[in-house]
Amino acid sequence: MLELIVLGAFSAALLLCAALGISVLYALIFGYILFAGYAFKKHYTAAEIAQMSLQGINTVKNILIVFMLIGMLTAVWRAAGTIPLLVTFSAGLIVPSAFFLVVFLLNCLVSVLTGTAFGTAATSGVICMAMAAGAGMNPVYTGGAILSGIFFGDRCSPMSTSALLVSELTETDIFDNIKNMVKTSVVPFAAVCVLYLLMGLNSAGSLFDSVQLSLLRGSFKLHWVTALPAALVIILSLCRINVKRTMMASILAASFICLSVQGNTPEELLRFLIFGYRVPEPELAVMMNGGGILSMVKVSLIVCISSSFSRILEKTGILFGIKKKIGRLGERVTPYGGALLTSLPASMAACNQTLGIILTYQLCKDITDDKKELAIYLENSAVIVAPLVPWSIACAVPLAAISAPETAGCILTAFYLYLLPAWNMICSRRRMNRIKPDGLVN
Repeated sequence: MLELIVLGAFSAALLLCAALGISVLYALIFGYILFAGYAFKKHYTAAEIAQMSLQGINTVKNILIVFMLIGMLTAVWRAAGTIPLLVTFSAGLIVPSAFFLVVFLLNCLVSVLTGTAFGTAATSGVICMAMAAGAGMNPVYTGGAILSGIFFGDRCSPMSTSALLVSELTETDIFDNIKNMVKTSVVPFAAVCVLYLLMGLNSAGSLFDSVQLSLLRGSFKLHWVTALPAALVIILSLCRINVKRTMMASILAASFICLSVQGNTPEELLRFLIFGYRVPEPELAVMMNGGGILSMVKVSLIVCISSSFSRILEKTGILFGIKKKIGRLGERVTPYGGALLTSLPASMAACNQTLGIILTYQLCKDITDDKKELAIYLENSAVIVAPLVPWSIACAVPLAAISAPETAGCILTAFYLYLLPAWNMICSRRRMNRIKPDGLVN
């Protein structure tokens, strides 16, 4: 009974923060106090609780370093003209009949290169929504295509913090995980492309040369060399170079371009890296401002607090009863089905992707003995389910950034987010049906 009260109070705090628009950090701090109090009740000492907390944080130490690098990368890519070049080049390829398809693919590309859903929404997502408004294209459909695209890369980019978190939790290689993610997403990706193409063919609109794109071309020297930082990420990732080294190489290349091509001073560059990129023009600010080490402080705190009490949850056994039920559920609906069904309430209660992943992992880590299999279960459930929850940070922040007119409509037209888990559920059922009770395949 005590376990249900503690978990219920934590879930209520998360939902209250979501309802009142309060930062989820307050609910996480409250949750840490709750779980630490539960540990005291179970006769753990303060020193033991502190040690458990530190052990939890230690599991994500590499991610915290990557967060800092991502902050610098997203800022310096803006300043170097890398993101403006990608956006302006891709926008020039758009035609009305393929508008939603290109919006989806563009945001897929930028999110793969940056590994951040929020950063992609704030750059190419903002431009796509502005172009949709000016061309008379349906903004709800556009919002759905953007939401699908930004989480395509958030799931399978080597720069993605969620992919890094899953690899750290499951102790698997991120590049092996990405290979499996690609295999399990080919059919859903193709289906999504067809759906967005059909939506475009049935929509009316006439494209225009947007003010934002004109400002980008006038404010940056969009030389081909500004694409080098993005090219480095792709090349070094294909060569399986360590993610941190890949990012540092890209940051160095973009920094050099800032100084030599864009004409920034060393003082400006340092300010960009720490505080983020800022421009005085209001029209550019809405889509170009962002990045910097300080922009990652909040998400770093969320990861630290949630990972610190995740070890307390594990050590105290508060989730033991639930884990046994999930094990039985996995036997009935396949292990992946168990993970998927677990990720839904976990994401709804957590209100953010990071905690949803950690909770699903804690509850489902014994559902299979194969670590690579567990990693792909998490990637195809908790990672992709979080942005389907309207009050989740993973959904609310990107849609707010692009000024989406209707949250529910955008979620319904974010086809990739639910076709991917649906397809993998079908595949897992087929594999289960092919296996006889004695373990032999038909």
